[in-house]
Parts: sequence; structure tokens; C-alpha cells
Amino acid sequence: MRPDLPRTHRTLATRKSPSKRLPSKAPAKRVRKRAAVRDGEAPEPVDDSLAAMREAAMGCKRCPLWKPATQTVFGEGPDDARVLVIGEQPGDAEDLSGHPFVGPAGKLFDRALAELGLDRARFYVTNAVKHFKYEVRGKVRLHRSPNGSERAACRIWLERELAAVKPDVIVCLGAIAARSVLGSKFRLMAERGRWQALADGTRVLATVHPSFVLRQRGDEERHAAYAQFVADLSLLKRARGRT
Repeated sequence: MRPDLPRTHRTLATRKSPSKRLPSKAPAKRVRKRAAVRDGEAPEPVDDSLAAMREAAMGCKRCPLWKPATQTVFGEGPDDARVLVIGEQPGDAEDLSGHPFVGPAGKLFDRALAELGLDRARFYVTNAVKHFKYEVRGKVRLHRSPNGSERAACRIWLERELAAVKPDVIVCLGAIAARSVLGSKFRLMAERGRWQALADGTRVLATVHPSFVLRQRGDEERHAAYAQFVADLSLLKRARGRT
């Protein structure tokens, strides 16, 4: 018996038939056509899973940023991660690869976590805005901050990610990320490195985006900024239910 054939075909392969009838064809599967998505709209996920959200977000046109971007860069990580990290928006490397935090800022973030003995693979990592906003100078695409309407249009995806993962701790990297969670009046530089709490008890830690460290001009300034960044993230090691 050939185990690699469907049952109907196995029967035909092991028994001679007096007639040479061919096996009946299986009914053709109906292909579900996707509805066209108009500007200002986004597809609805088929369910509440992160996989469904990710697929739907690939067709998002809720703001104009989808037009110049290479692709949507959705969050990645365990569905049940206890720590959810939010950055600001994808950069050039993320836009090309489709993965969050893989460029220079992402590598610096990975370095800081490694120094603290924290495993990024256990975190769910995403951005407040899922498309890369940039301006072209020569052959280089330079980051531009998304405006209020662009951030508002993308908020639906972040809210769905938070609802699906249900983390114990949220880490906000940068002012855009912090304000998307803690409100527009949150002062990052004044309140960085301190635990905040949401109404449902979820704890929030806000610090600078790794790109802030990279933007420091002198070696001394960059070293000091990095040391403070690591110090802020070190609070995760003392968080209840260790990360």
C-alpha cells in the first residue's frame, strides 16, 4: 500500500477494477475573493488572533503612509508574552525586511537586553505606527516623525495587539510610543525610568528610543545616554514575574 496516496487512490492501486473508470474529481474549492480596500480603510481580521491581525494589517490604507512604504511592519513575538515592547515606527531596515527592530536602533536595543541578561525572544515587539515615513535625500531614506493623524489611524492595530497579548508589562521606547499608551500629556524626559500604571493594573515603563542614543554626537554623550538607557531597562529585571 502506498502511504503517500489518499485512501481512494490506495484502493485503486491495490485492487484491479473490471472497468477502467477514473476516480471522480473532488469538488473544486471556492476561492474567497478579498474585498478591495479603499484609501482610508483597512481589512477586518477574520478573528482576534495576532496572525489574523497581521494579515489584515498588510492591506491597511487607513493613512497615506502605505503608499511610499515597502510594506506593513507588524509586531512579532510570543502571543502570550509577559512583556510587550512598543517603538515609534519602522526604519529603513525594518521597511525592507518586514521585521521590527532589526536596524541600528534594534541592534542597540538587543545589546542592552543582552547586558541585562534579558531574552528578547520572550518579548512581543511592535511599533506605534506600522509604516515607514521618510524623505529621500540623495540615495538615503531619512526618518520623519509620523504626525497626529497618522498615529491615530494606526492606533487600532496597537490596541488590538495589546488586547490579544495581554502583557503584564509594557515598555515604551520613545515619546510617540509613551504617549500612545500613557496619554498626550506624558513627559518622557521628566518621567522616564519610572513605573507607571494603567487603569487595569498593567505596568508601564517608558524610556528613550534607542535612536536617541545613536544621535548623540560625542562619544562621552553617547556613552552616558546608553548607560542611562540600560539603567532604565534594568527595572524589568526586578519586575514581578521576572521577564
